[in-house]
Order: sequence, then structure tokens, then C-alpha cells
Amino acid sequence: MTTDEMKRAAALAALAYVPEGAIVGVGTGSTVNFFIDALEAIRGRVAGAVSSSRASTERMARLGIPVLDLNRVDDVPVYVDGADEVSARLHMVKGGGGALTGEKIVAAMSRIFVCIADQAKKKAVLGAFPLPVEVIPLARAYVAREMAALGGRPVLREGFVTDYGNVILDVHGLTIADPVELEGRIDRIAGVVTNGIFARRPADVLLLGTPAGVECLTAQHVETLRSSD
Repeated sequence: MTTDEMKRAAALAALAYVPEGAIVGVGTGSTVNFFIDALEAIRGRVAGAVSSSRASTERMARLGIPVLDLNRVDDVPVYVDGADEVSARLHMVKGGGGALTGEKIVAAMSRIFVCIADQAKKKAVLGAFPLPVEVIPLARAYVAREMAALGGRPVLREGFVTDYGNVILDVHGLTIADPVELEGRIDRIAGVVTNGIFARRPADVLLLGTPAGVECLTAQHVETLRSSD
């Protein structure tokens, strides 16, 4: 099974988590694109979608999926998004596509967060993928120095501007042993909009595409891990 086939399998499995008549939160990225394509087939069964990025909004609009203004939505029953890395505790590193701020907002509003990924994204420890940090342009150099003080090697994502007019620092060389602590620590740096660690609001369900099929990990699995510590 190819990587794309594993991504597609995980995306199709996520349809089972979409309630009839619901507003669906939709993330960003290559795996999510498979979910958007699958969502087209059932668009008549959902009330619409809210999107984490301009790119996903445009893709859904082309497929005739109604995209709603998040400010006019009170409840998002389910949010489906991918990850650049995900751990057994359902913590993630996200933002390779630069949409991390929108992704965090939609995730925060959602009752259930379903992460879809291929098996290569599952890691014992997060940090091999460079950590995206969205930064107000005025603070770029200052935040870069702060990230270096944390042991990282920040690299400006050249030629890229986020949907909100900010820049991305991709921070290499971090070993994220305590994702919850580091997420909060980075977010408290002046000039940081947000960073790509999703640990304070982790996934509730991980659908992992593998050659043997789709593996499902849930919050109950995480509690089992904690009780064995």
C-alpha cells in the first residue's frame, strides 16, 4: 500500500465520525484533501463545513461543499485534520502547511478532534519534524533568539506569509519531551501568535493508515498509557 493509499484510507474512515446534519470542521494538508474529496459525496448529509485555511476553503468551494463563517457557528461536533507528527498520547506537531493558527482555533471549538495520518507520522517522541512557530513580523528576530535559547535552530520559511499576514519560523533540533509544557512556554513569548504543538488540545481519535488497514487510537487508549506510567 502506498503512502497516498494509507492517507486515503484514514480519510475515508473519518467519515464515520461525521454526524448527520452536522457542521464539520475541516483542517489542511494532503491527507485532509482526501477527506474533502470524500466529503463531497456526502455533502447533502451535512449542514456545511468550517475551514482552518484559505486553501481548504477554496477546495471545498470548488466541490460545492458549503463553507460557513466560523464566527457564525456555535458548535462544531467534529473536526478532522492531519498531522506532521503524532504520538501515542495523541499529541501532535502540525503546521507544515502554515495553517496552524486556524487549525488551533477550529480544534479549540470542536467537541471531537479526529486526526488522520499515515503510519509514518506516528513517533515515539515529537520533534524530528521542524516545529512551526507563527510570528508577528516585527518580532521575528526576537522570537528566533528565544527559540535558539530553548535549544532549537530557527529558520525563516522564505517567501511564505500565513493567512493572517504573519511569518513562520521552522525550528529544527527540538526534542519535545513534555509537549504540554513546551507548547505553553513558546506561546508565552511576546510576538508568537501560536506554535505547532497540539498538546493542550490533543486529538480525541487517531486514525492511522497502515498497510494492514486503519489503526484507531482513542483518548481511552491514552488513559491506559497514563495508568501504566
